[in-house]
Amino acid sequence: MTDIIRLADELGRLLRARREALHMGKSELAAKAGKVREVIYRLEAGEDTTVSSLLAVAGALGLALRLEPTGMPTAAEVSARFLDDDDAA
Repeated sequence: MTDIIRLADELGRLLRARREALHMGKSELAAKAGKVREVIYRLEAGEDTTVSSLLAVAGALGLALRLEPTGMPTAAEVSARFLDDDDAA
């Protein structure tokens, strides 16, 4: 898994997909990460949470974070993201 993630909702979708691939419920993941279930909901929704919570959940999913220079999302990527939101509504 080597996805490039630039927006919080992209991270949320990746975390949810990994959790589901492991056949793990939100409560189970929260317990394994030592966090409350609300943290899982917030992360998967792309909402704000702490870095320590993100690292704990990623670790519980067998994932590690890797940071590398990639620049900001392009205008086309941001525009496409907002179009996706409009389509979902």
